[in-house]
Amino acid sequence: MKASLSLATIQLLASSVCALPLQDSQIPGHLVALTARAWAEKRQNSTSTWNPPADLVTPLTEVWEHEMSTYSDPLGFKNYGFDQVIATGGKINYCVRWDSSQTVTAAQREQIAAAASRSYNKWISALAGFDGWPYDTVEVNVVGYAVRDVSLLEGDTSGLDIYTTADADGVPECDPSCGRFFHQDGDYSGCAAGADRHYGMRPSPAARLPWLTIADESLWLTEGFQGGAGGDWGQRVGQEYFVENVDSENIHIYLHEIGHTFALDDFYDWTPTGQTNFIMLAGSATEITEFDVWMVRDWWRHLKNRYNL
Repeated sequence: MKASLSLATIQLLASSVCALPLQDSQIPGHLVALTARAWAEKRQNSTSTWNPPADLVTPLTEVWEHEMSTYSDPLGFKNYGFDQVIATGGKINYCVRWDSSQTVTAAQREQIAAAASRSYNKWISALAGFDGWPYDTVEVNVVGYAVRDVSLLEGDTSGLDIYTTADADGVPECDPSCGRFFHQDGDYSGCAAGADRHYGMRPSPAARLPWLTIADESLWLTEGFQGGAGGDWGQRVGQEYFVENVDSENIHIYLHEIGHTFALDDFYDWTPTGQTNFIMLAGSATEITEFDVWMVRDWWRHLKNRYNL
């Protein structure tokens, strides 16, 4: 695969491989909390088997059948968020594409890393304790930044891999040789970053290098970008939106895009029976709801046998 891909190419490639909708350009950044059956994380261990509430059975069946009929090779594709978490032993490394002319301070970078971990683990919480899912939480690390110029990174950058290279569209790009999206065969032998790193690393058996920093996903923060995009490669949202909401408990556009990473669909042309407010129905909810939880659990129960856990 080419080391540098344009956004259009990435969209076509990702949609041809995993058939997930990628663009959510119409999601409003600010929503009034709407009525929905929110998911309380303290209830995460309330069930370990497939027994959704009776009023969710029909809409869940509708969603699953729709995904199976519209995705390309839905049960054969092997780079969903589930695959990434299992392959890394419960650790996800992010590289941030800081697609902006604005500076970012060390304190803001800490906030971004915390927001990424908090948001990703909200989806993990939906799976914790359910049907053999092996993790209650996952370790989420930001291991690198891609920027237009290093001067945009204020303060201490030790512990981060810094990239000033760009893709074919001139967008700051993390090293493709270290990215899981670009190397789904597991061969990271071309990734030099992190050979002498002392934290935030994980083994790469395929490369036979014991300490190699690999970015599993990209967090792409774009100045002036409206809405979002998501898939197995990571998530893209507006830089201003993310920074403005970085300390929010629920960064709802980002949560929606992580849902795509975990194989969940969009609902622009139809809605499941009786469901009007849930995070994957863009713009209808500000947090993960019980319906979202059961949708992601549905994927896990159909995929879990591939892992021999």
